[in-house]
Amino acid sequence: MLGEDELVKVFPDFADLVQPSGIDLELDKIFKQTSEGSLIDNEKNLPQLEEIKGPIYTLKPHTAYLASIKRKVKIPKGYTMLYLPRSTLLRSFISVQTAVGDPGFYGTLMFMIYNHGDFEYKIKSGDRIAQAVVFEVKGSGEYDGSYQEDE
Repeated sequence: MLGEDELVKVFPDFADLVQPSGIDLELDKIFKQTSEGSLIDNEKNLPQLEEIKGPIYTLKPHTAYLASIKRKVKIPKGYTMLYLPRSTLLRSFISVQTAVGDPGFYGTLMFMIYNHGDFEYKIKSGDRIAQAVVFEVKGSGEYDGSYQEDE
């Protein structure tokens, strides 16, 4: 796992968000699902999304949303990211569901955010919702999936 000094070298665009063992990730926008989706025989049919008006968002109880992260992320070959929720959200009954960031990925991170509580929860664009923990990966290839964006 990379520490502060190495994180600043590898991810200079995130230097202001580096913590002792990870990079804080800030909320950009929140979206709600407006149609069904599917994954059959590896064919993705993503649900339609509707952006919720911000910059302060109200998360309804027992409801899932998608959250985009400010700043595009570029993961260099030889590194991978694991994303973990900020503890303040967990203490507030809000979970952040994530996936692995593969070597070579470039683009906008999207996480699922879920209000497990019985009450509404307010959150603002720019608030830190997750932390990226970075590990070296020996002998890795590079991500070449459908979520890759052009630089």
